[in-house]
Amino acid sequence: MRAGAEHGSCARVTISGMLHRRVGLSIGLVAVGPMACHPDGGSGVEVPNPLTDPEDGPPAGNLEGECAVPPEAGLADVSSPTTVVGDGTPESCTAEATIEAIAGGGVITFDCGPEPVVITLDRPAKIFNDTGPEIVIDGGGLVTLSGAGRTRILYMNTCDEAQRWTTDHCNDQDHPRLTVQNLTFIDASSKNERENDGGGAIWARGGRLKLVNTRFFNNVCADTGPDVGGAAVRVFDQFQGQPVYVVSSTFGGADGFGNTCSNGGGISSIGVSWTILNSLFSHNHAIGNGGNPSQAGTPGGGSGGAIYNDGNTMTLSICGTRIEHNEVVTHGSAIFFVTNDHSGNIRIDQSVITDNRGGSWYPEYPQISGHDDTRIEVTASVIE
Repeated sequence: MRAGAEHGSCARVTISGMLHRRVGLSIGLVAVGPMACHPDGGSGVEVPNPLTDPEDGPPAGNLEGECAVPPEAGLADVSSPTTVVGDGTPESCTAEATIEAIAGGGVITFDCGPEPVVITLDRPAKIFNDTGPEIVIDGGGLVTLSGAGRTRILYMNTCDEAQRWTTDHCNDQDHPRLTVQNLTFIDASSKNERENDGGGAIWARGGRLKLVNTRFFNNVCADTGPDVGGAAVRVFDQFQGQPVYVVSSTFGGADGFGNTCSNGGGISSIGVSWTILNSLFSHNHAIGNGGNPSQAGTPGGGSGGAIYNDGNTMTLSICGTRIEHNEVVTHGSAIFFVTNDHSGNIRIDQSVITDNRGGSWYPEYPQISGHDDTRIEVTASVIE
């Protein structure tokens, strides 16, 4: 079987070869010109990436990805910041200053000097729901936020009264609209969280979330549990079912940098759609055991080496992305995608899913677990 190479009139697509899936089928491998359309049609915007050649760790994103980025998924404007953390020296960029700036909302940037800096937090930075509606955290490609293996790094929850209710429909409101860009998250842990578990580095409910040019290394959440997940990011309740955009971002990226949780070694969500563009998921781990619901005598979990999506109507759209060398115990070595009402769908375009290990329940494509009636549209991609 050849995955189609039809991308609309603004794409320049050439078939450069054929690869064979291990299930005995074949999929076209394509090279896409710079005028490629974004997944929903139309031309995209430029997304300058300061983390293509970082001093430490893998770069942000799949550098071979060429999918166009829709305007709403691009970088936020930070030319007029609300708060600048730091006065030009590394010493001035403290955890307290960072937490205070994020609590104040608006547009947050950093001035920590010309060299990369690590800011180690001792507690999560928390978004207050009345400090937007637009909130942007921009690390400029030089800032890394660390949880030092002790704490989650970033928390947003429109339904948490302590973060200030702003509507009477917290599970479906249009703000805050949080953009995290040009920033690295390392060594976060939500293992001590009980009420809002999962989401080792970022936990977000309500409003909107967008990640652009971000990196996630060695973040963790609970080791076991049937539905807990998202070593890097966990998301709920996006406004009107609109997608979380993940653009030019890396989850793991190399041996020794992977993220680990019971489920969803990279990301996890319930009832949330995702549009993932030009990104990389590799060397992440879902280490629970027993699935969801838990098999008798097991603690549950172990699904979704890179991506764990559960819920009802939702769409997982992946373009220009590599998912490789992730590992699971139970299901979905690359992707676990289950819609309880069988209404969700997956779209995979110009992407590579390969060498993910472990698990079972692969009804149509290797490394992708879900109901056998889940619609999976694959174009110009390799799955092997």
